[in-house]
Amino acid sequence: MQPVEALRHPLDPDPVRSSKAGAVFGLGLLAVVTGVLVGGVVPATVALLLARQARREAFASGGYLTGSVWIRRGERLAWIGIMLCLATVVVATVIGILKSAGPGGVQDFAPGVD
Repeated sequence: MQPVEALRHPLDPDPVRSSKAGAVFGLGLLAVVTGVLVGGVVPATVALLLARQARREAFASGGYLTGSVWIRRGERLAWIGIMLCLATVVVATVIGILKSAGPGGVQDFAPGVD
């Protein structure tokens, strides 16, 4: 038994995937890849802003724009990229504090000083 398709008017447009959904996913992926290099914040921010726009357009289209799964995946990847960037900044800060707090290395006294 085949599922019954909803009756559509012949002039209704076919549902298509939003191009912004693909862009959100791509930017989120780029954010994860470059997150450790601290440069991932830029594509992550753009991905999150674009995801917001894509959700609004999909809602306004009445179901003719698809791609909400790709938007969700892109948002998750963008947040992961931001977390990687924050972790990198925290680790670099801790390393910097430890290096500046400790001795500069082996102390070298002048010869003949007891």
